[in-house]
Amino acid sequence: MKTTAFIILSAILLFISHKSLRSPRSHGFYRFFAWECMLGLFLLNVTFWFYKPLAWNQLIAWALLLVSLVPLGLGIYELRTKGKPAGIRNGDNSLLGFEKTTQLVVSGVYRYIRHPLYCSLLFLTWGIFFKQISAMGVLLAVLATTLLILTAKTDEAECIHFFGTQYQEYMKTTKMLIPFLF
Repeated sequence: MKTTAFIILSAILLFISHKSLRSPRSHGFYRFFAWECMLGLFLLNVTFWFYKPLAWNQLIAWALLLVSLVPLGLGIYELRTKGKPAGIRNGDNSLLGFEKTTQLVVSGVYRYIRHPLYCSLLFLTWGIFFKQISAMGVLLAVLATTLLILTAKTDEAECIHFFGTQYQEYMKTTKMLIPFLF
C-alpha cells in the first residue's frame, strides 16, 4: 500500500517538476528531491500520525506542523500581491506560476527571511519526523533539509541573475530560512 502511494504521489511530483528536472542547475531540481524525501518520511510515519497524541514527540510534531502553515500562507500572499507574477519571466520556463515574480518582494514575511516557502517545508519535514523518531526518519529528514538548503541557495543564484544587485543588497538584511537565526 505504501509503495503504491509512493509511486502515485511521486508521479504527481514528477509531473509538477518535469521542467525543473530537465535543468539540474535550477532550484526546482533540488526541490523535487527534497519533496521525495519528505514523501518518504511521511509514508514512513503516517501510521503513527495519531499514535499517543499527548506524547512529547507528538506535541513537538503538531507544533512544527502548525507553525509550517504560517510562512507558507504569508509567503504565498506576498508573492501574489506584491511580486507582480507574470506568465513568463525571461526564459525561466521551469518556474511554477507563483514563482514568476517580476518585482522583488521585501515586505511582510520577506522582511525577515528570503525563503518562507522553503522555511515552511523545513518545519513540515521536521514535524513529520517527530511523529515517530527512527534512524530512517533521521536520514530522510537530514537529507530533505540539505536539499532544501541547496534549493534555497540555487534559488538565490537565480534571483541574483534576475534582480541583480537589488537582491544582493536584500540578502544582507535578511536570514535565509529561519527568522533571526539562519
